[in-house]
Amino acid sequence: MIAAPIDQETDRAVLVVDDDDIFRNRLCRAFTARGWLASGAHDGGTALDLAARNAPDLAIVDLRLPGMGGLEIVRALRDLDETTCIIMLTGYGSIATALSATRLGANHFLTKPADADQILGAWQRIASGSDGIQAPDLDQPVPSLARVEWEHIQRVLSDCEGNVSLAAKLLGLHRRSLQRKLMKYPPRV
Repeated sequence: MIAAPIDQETDRAVLVVDDDDIFRNRLCRAFTARGWLASGAHDGGTALDLAARNAPDLAIVDLRLPGMGGLEIVRALRDLDETTCIIMLTGYGSIATALSATRLGANHFLTKPADADQILGAWQRIASGSDGIQAPDLDQPVPSLARVEWEHIQRVLSDCEGNVSLAAKLLGLHRRSLQRKLMKYPPRV
C-alpha cells in the first residue's frame, strides 16, 4: 500500500485499486510524477479505508479483485463521495461489464493495458463534460485481430488455471488446435 498525506486545498488525489502490485505501483509513481498525490490499495477494504480518510478526486478501480470485486468497490466509493471520478480498468472488457460499471457509478471504463496518460485523458474529458461520443484517437495503435485473439485465449487459459482441455472446450476449439495456437509467439500489436 502506498499512501501520502493529502492537502485538500492544493493537491489532486488519486486512488489506484488493483491487486497487481507492479501495475498499481507503476500507476502510483506515474501519477506522482505528474503532480498528483497517489494512494494504492490491493483490495476493497484497504481502498475504502483510504477513500474515507483522503477523499480522492480520481479513483481507478480494477474489475477483478480478491474478496470485494471492482463493481462493489465502485458502488461503495460512490456512496462515500459522489464527487469522486471513478474509472474502471479491466483486462476483461465487454459491453455488459461497462454498462454494469456505469450503472453502479463509474464515470468511465478503460481496458488494460492503460497508462497514466490515457487515464488522465479520460479524467480531463469527464471533468470538462465532454466525455461523450467522440472521434477515435488515430494516434493510438489499434491491435490486430490476431493480437486480440491471442489475448483472449491467454485470458481464458488463465481463468482455467492453465487447463488446456477446459480452455479449448470453453473456446470451442479442438485441444490440439489450441495447443498449436499456444506454441506460436504472440502477434504484434
